[in-house]
Amino acid sequence: MNQTTCPQEYDFALVIDGVSDLTPEIEDALFEAGCNDATFSIRYGHLFAEFSRTSMSVEEAIFSAIEDVRKTGIKVSVVCVDQCNLVTQSDIARRIKRSRQLVSQYISGERGPGNFPPPECHLGDNAPLWGWCDVSHWLAENNIIRREESWNAEVVAGINNVLEMARQIERNPDLVRVIAERMKSPCGNCP
Repeated sequence: MNQTTCPQEYDFALVIDGVSDLTPEIEDALFEAGCNDATFSIRYGHLFAEFSRTSMSVEEAIFSAIEDVRKTGIKVSVVCVDQCNLVTQSDIARRIKRSRQLVSQYISGERGPGNFPPPECHLGDNAPLWGWCDVSHWLAENNIIRREESWNAEVVAGINNVLEMARQIERNPDLVRVIAERMKSPCGNCP
């Protein structure tokens, strides 16, 4: 874990399924469960919770927010932490507060130490997408961003992977079991 020596404020959003209307009763249940540091809205059929939580680490901030949502007594499920791991060249530039041209030069190897991570998908068209975890790791290794930023990206991606696996297991446990067996997955909790 990447713990700090004093609490920090972490801003993140959770996408929550199971609530189609934000009633005063739901808001009260969320507030009483400990989500008094969040702002709620309904977006695209999901409850969207924007947290500003003080904690010793980003993972503890997110874990505690998920636990608070789950203990409301409302039948809800946390879909994900709202931070997409797939990013465009422009997204990378915006996240690191540098120009798109500089990011293009990192990608091509014209600037920086080289070995920029390759894109993960959309390789066949003109809009490739990179994995933010890979990119942030490269950026941190080359002292372009703080290591904490790369760690935070890893934490969010890990949490989202586990939440997605839980949703897959809930929807089709037999399929997940077959895939885990065929892929020789280390998933010990697969049905």
